[in-house]
Amino acid sequence: MTITRMLISLSLLALMAACGGPGDSADVPDAQPAGATSADIGAHVIHFSAQSTDELPPEIAKAYNILRSKNRAMLNVSVIRKADKVPVTAVITVKTVNLTGQLKNVSMRQINEQEAIYYIGETAVANRETLVFDISVIPDGEDQPSNVRFKRQFYTD
Repeated sequence: MTITRMLISLSLLALMAACGGPGDSADVPDAQPAGATSADIGAHVIHFSAQSTDELPPEIAKAYNILRSKNRAMLNVSVIRKADKVPVTAVITVKTVNLTGQLKNVSMRQINEQEAIYYIGETAVANRETLVFDISVIPDGEDQPSNVRFKRQFYTD
């Protein structure tokens, strides 16, 4: 693995672990606990994070064609099979709304990096806007979707 690829992979993992922030779960029914970055769905674990794209290092943003901006949010999702801790492909769909019920378009795309598999999507955000992410996941080999809900507030000032 090249140094650049290793840096990108490690940075993406670090960003996923840094998920969280003010107002992450309060007042959203069925949301993951504040600060949660993963959810157990039986044979798999879903790892998720959302952050402002200006938090990405420039080289990572460039490598994945992501616009760095305080007014852009990025959702990052991965699915790991618990039995052998191997990333798996999945059908990932996301419905995202803000607290006023406005639907936010987040189209997910698959990123394959060596053995890692990630799904990322972006959307615009306003200052102090809170987004509720409803993620539906059907891991490869499964028939039924599992759902994860979490919220994240973004600050652009």
